[in-house]
Amino acid sequence: MISESEEQTIDLAEQYAATLRPGDVVLLEGEMGAGKTVFVKGIARGLGIDEEITSPTYAYMNDYGGKLYHYDCYRLSSGAQAEALGLCDYFDAGGICVVEWAQNIADVLPAGCKVVRIAKRGENAREILFE
Repeated sequence: MISESEEQTIDLAEQYAATLRPGDVVLLEGEMGAGKTVFVKGIARGLGIDEEITSPTYAYMNDYGGKLYHYDCYRLSSGAQAEALGLCDYFDAGGICVVEWAQNIADVLPAGCKVVRIAKRGENAREILFE
């Protein structure tokens, strides 16, 4: 799918949220500035979450009422770090986990993760692939 704007990305993610079930783990792949957090805003909207969605870069994970757990693992260098911080506990907490920079904790991710790849295709355009 091609998104031509941030609002289109949010709309696509909102529609994608309807396919998710409690316990799903979604890995968001894309370079810095690709729109991963924007995509999470759409998932949150699709789940009926009204809170402001922000990047958890320094907190590592934001919890939105137990419905959505938004991870940013950019600053982690291993799954052991994620385990030590208690981040892995949320994979089985009954919410939907959305993980940015998941490759940094690949060794502790559960089986069966869904993958969404976001690639820049211009100043505002993004190609979004669902796997």
